[in-house]
Amino acid sequence: MSTPASSPRALLGWRLLALVYDVFPALALWMLLSSAFTLGYTFLGHHATRQNIAPFSALQWLLWLCCWAVTGAYATISWHRGGATLGMRPWRLRVVSAANGDGASYAALWKRYAVGTLSLLLAGAGFWWALFDRERLTWHDRASGTRMLRGTR
Repeated sequence: MSTPASSPRALLGWRLLALVYDVFPALALWMLLSSAFTLGYTFLGHHATRQNIAPFSALQWLLWLCCWAVTGAYATISWHRGGATLGMRPWRLRVVSAANGDGASYAALWKRYAVGTLSLLLAGAGFWWALFDRERLTWHDRASGTRMLRGTR
C-alpha cells in the first residue's frame, strides 16, 4: 500500500464535493430515524392530540443527537471498511491512517467525525484551514491522525 506521503492529498474542492454527495445518504438516514421517533411518539398516546414533537423539547434534542450519531456511524463504518463513504467514491477519495497509510481505527475515525462536525458548526473553519495549511490538512485530519487521499484504489 502506498504511504500517505506518496499519494496525492485530497484538495478542498474534492472534499466539499464529496460532502455534498454525502448529504443524500445522511438525509435518508435522518428521515428513517425521524419516522421511527414520530411513530413512537404517536404510539405513546400523542395521537389523540395530533401534535408533533414540540420544537426545542428534550425529545427533539434527543432526535438530533440520534441523527448525529447515526450519521457518524455511517461515516465511520464506511471509512473503516473501505476508506470511503458513498459521496467519496466518485471522486476516488479515501481516508487512511497518517502513520502507515492503512485503515484507521474506529477511535481515530470517531475523533475525525467529531472534529469535522465542530468544524462545520463553525462555518466550515476547519475545512477552510486547509487553504492555508502547508500540508493542505483540515482540523479533523490533524486531530485524528488520518489523511484524505485522492487517487486510484
